[in-house]
Amino acid sequence: MTEHGRDIPRASISRRTQVVLGSFFAAMTAVIVLLDLNTPTEATGFPLTNLGNLQERPADDPVFMLEREIDRDRWTGIVIHHLGEPFGTAESIHRRHLGWGYQGLGYHFLLGNGNGLGDGEVHVGYRWNQQLPGAHVVGSAGAHHNEHSIGICLVGNGQRRAFTDRQMKHLVRLVQRLQQELDIPASQIHLHSSVASGQLSPGRHFPVAEFREQLLDLAP
Repeated sequence: MTEHGRDIPRASISRRTQVVLGSFFAAMTAVIVLLDLNTPTEATGFPLTNLGNLQERPADDPVFMLEREIDRDRWTGIVIHHLGEPFGTAESIHRRHLGWGYQGLGYHFLLGNGNGLGDGEVHVGYRWNQQLPGAHVVGSAGAHHNEHSIGICLVGNGQRRAFTDRQMKHLVRLVQRLQQELDIPASQIHLHSSVASGQLSPGRHFPVAEFREQLLDLAP
């Protein structure tokens, strides 16, 4: 083969091509690594199986024993969701949210129903552990709530059936702990359906009145 009238050895072209392609793929890999730096490939976090009650709250409360210091200026509200499906684990929801283009599990906490996660088990997601914004509220209010509201998701579909007693007990205790620690008034604890148009979550079987009766009465 020739280049500008000169013979170019085939091996030389091959080596040159390899160098160019190698540099290209190295650069692309570096970009991908940078883009994925804050996106865990697995659902990190940790489980809580017994929250006790508000009076039994330990001095070193595991809800607040996190990798990052609590960002008290960020959190002003809480939004309650359901998964919309009877089965769910932290890993399965994490993979689904990655597929939707989120940076992994969008909720801060998951509460299991015994089908995937244990009944009443609380999974503390990486977003809470690292004090990161959520990806759990859709619509026009999403920007505010994802930045400033803690997302809690109950595994199950509240449109079809009630949540388990242990789920509701641990939901109330978790919300009370968050209220007490972060001074979040009951008025700033929302259902997803109340902040996002067209959403039914956490569903018609969610016991709204009973849940609200157990919230702490904190001054806004």
